[in-house]
Amino acid sequence: MPSPVDVPYRSFIKIDRTSNIPIYLQIANEFIKAIQRNILLVNSKLPGTRVLGQLLCTHRNTVVAAYDELAAQGWVVIQPNRGAFVSASLPTTGRNTVDRHSYPTHTGFYFQQSSLLDNPYEHGNYQYILNDGTPDIRLTQIDDLSRIYSSTIKRRGNRRKMDYYNQEGSEYFKEQLLVYLHLSRGLYVSGTNVLITRSTEMSLFIISEILLKPNDTVVVGALSYFSANMIFQKNAARIRTIPIDSEGIDTDALALLCEQIPIRMVYVSPQHHYPTTATLSEKRRIALLALAEKHGFAIVEDDQDYDFHYNKQPMLPIATADRKGMVIYVSSFGKSLVPGFRTGFIVAPENLMFEMRKHLGIIDRQGDVLMEQALGEMIEEGVIHRHLKKSLKIYKERRDHMGGILQAEFSSHLYTKAPTGGLAFWLQFKRPTNLLRLSKSCAQKGLFLPKTMLYQNKDVTGIRLGFGNLDSKELSQSLALLKSCLDNLD
Repeated sequence: MPSPVDVPYRSFIKIDRTSNIPIYLQIANEFIKAIQRNILLVNSKLPGTRVLGQLLCTHRNTVVAAYDELAAQGWVVIQPNRGAFVSASLPTTGRNTVDRHSYPTHTGFYFQQSSLLDNPYEHGNYQYILNDGTPDIRLTQIDDLSRIYSSTIKRRGNRRKMDYYNQEGSEYFKEQLLVYLHLSRGLYVSGTNVLITRSTEMSLFIISEILLKPNDTVVVGALSYFSANMIFQKNAARIRTIPIDSEGIDTDALALLCEQIPIRMVYVSPQHHYPTTATLSEKRRIALLALAEKHGFAIVEDDQDYDFHYNKQPMLPIATADRKGMVIYVSSFGKSLVPGFRTGFIVAPENLMFEMRKHLGIIDRQGDVLMEQALGEMIEEGVIHRHLKKSLKIYKERRDHMGGILQAEFSSHLYTKAPTGGLAFWLQFKRPTNLLRLSKSCAQKGLFLPKTMLYQNKDVTGIRLGFGNLDSKELSQSLALLKSCLDNLD
């Protein structure tokens, strides 16, 4: 409970010194109203009589009389040598003279409500939870994180930075991030081309606010990242889909669409398409860039899984081949770490970045300078590289383990191919299967399949099934439950 002196008693205890009602009764009545309105909660300690007398500019004995009156009516309990407390058993007589839930439940004015932005994520208390591909925070090097973060807070030079934050982000972190991006992704850019955000979703939101206006056309894959689609539609953009296959989005279909309607933006995740995990081929990357230059649309390249590769070196981002300023590169840093140590970033031409900084300054002016400072040190010390190298070995083992089970136990139900990177499999069903029924059946057995993983329409029945957050034993048990539920649906 808060200290009694922290409660603003003078704001709700009003004394009318011209009234015929004794002051001690006025004080008692104001306390009763405060208790009825839940301003003072059960078992709250009231201030001492001397302290309250000073706050209300009245004699201590007047407060003593008010407390005695409250105790006599059963509103407070006076405990010797401890003080007065709001009673746990409040009186019933007169208790409802003031509505205890008087704060309004609805506004008295109209505002626009959006079902489009309803939270798509589900949560539940289940023994096993499958997701669309997230890292296992149990693999995070907590000792390294806590050491670096603690030293960042204690370092005298950093304390001066806590009272002021440059909305463009920590310059130290940005310097380290530029080196990291150059070495790992071939992006040779300057600080004027980078914007630090909190997440990929915040990055996409800022981009949409600047680039999109009502009825602009945004092209995405026939299956695409649901959060990105929600953000684009929030700006009243029209979503058009194009086919996807084992080589990513169909650029021939995109070329045909470009001849039919003006396109403002194309959203792609070329490294590992969400949800199918397909990698956009080199030929189609070249074609996509050529189409953007010809028709003047922006390419938003979402590189959410770049750090997770198992078989060979990944293709460099499309942004590395961009010479005409057509690509906006969006990604995140520290995805293999605990969520609090992750951050998003945007790489784009300088004139667009100038406008983006204006928007970031409105929605996230303070940022998180300490976390960014710590991330910068993790890059400079090589902690990120060591952690990623160690975790990648484990994730590859989990991918192979899951792939082996799928091949041995699910071949009659599913088409599947082991992904070359990322933390999820794309599973397509060989025959019609009601995925909502499957999800409900799994839930009854303690296995959670969120609806955001399920993709079903007249052409596709598939699941994006993550393996990163579960160890081998958990994967085996989860897949056994899934197999049992699938067999029962046949």
